[in-house]
Amino acid sequence: MPKMTPFYQDVQSHYDLSDEFFALFLDPSRTYSCAYFSRPDLTLEQAQLAKIDLALNKCDLRPGMTLLDIGCGWGATMRRAVEKYDVNVIGLTLSRNQYEHVRAQFSTGPPTGRTAQVRLQGWEDFTEPVDRIVSIGAFEHFRRQRYDAFFTRARQLLPDDGRMLLHTIVGHSRPLLAAMGVEVTRDDAVFLRFILREIFPGGQLPEREAIIPLAQRNAFWVQNIESLQPHYARTLDMWAQALASRHQDAVRLASEQIYRNYHRYLTGCADNFRRRLIDVLQFTLLTQGTPQLPTAGSG
Repeated sequence: MPKMTPFYQDVQSHYDLSDEFFALFLDPSRTYSCAYFSRPDLTLEQAQLAKIDLALNKCDLRPGMTLLDIGCGWGATMRRAVEKYDVNVIGLTLSRNQYEHVRAQFSTGPPTGRTAQVRLQGWEDFTEPVDRIVSIGAFEHFRRQRYDAFFTRARQLLPDDGRMLLHTIVGHSRPLLAAMGVEVTRDDAVFLRFILREIFPGGQLPEREAIIPLAQRNAFWVQNIESLQPHYARTLDMWAQALASRHQDAVRLASEQIYRNYHRYLTGCADNFRRRLIDVLQFTLLTQGTPQLPTAGSG
């Protein structure tokens, strides 16, 4: 596999804006992905924990295993994995702010005696064997030309009875949207350009129909696919409301323009989920076959 450099600059341009800015609208765990309202009365923090448990339960974790969290964010999934599931965990992030935050949280070691490491590193450079992989909200940053390499690398890291939980936003092809009766307008194209220019440079949404054959080609069996579409619309609504309530703080920490950009992004994405223009899926993938780990330095 040719050497691939992780997309540090694109990721840091978004996630390293300001930890304090993100704290204005995220829940206290700073979980920056779709929550799961397993009950309608859950708070955002409770619903984020429910989403993390939904994902980790699908990983079939057992005490003493090693879990790799690709795109670990501010560490909420890592913390839950160590504390509730009694596993060792390695978190990867391309964000320097997130890396420093998680490293400080685990500076004294987890209270359970398990190990928790965070690395400023992409999956492209990770070659250590692990028992399970979870990736929540990171696949959208990998770009289509690397999807196949990602599944190849993930399969190489896992044992024959391994599992990966891949949680990602997905887009739909024009023919599928037409078949679903979803109208695509010029405003949708304008909003997409805004997102790629101002919010997530380099980002790309995969299509559900592309992920399945890629996983299968790399010796994964797709055991389950679960949509959380309405849950993300509600999550984004709550983020947008929280940000609006802290308008002046947002301007102080960033600028009026950044506040307006983020409010537009959060409300616009919520609308896209409600219209079914996009979806968010959890893929539960089980390993098949016996591939070999790459040799050191093979990238």
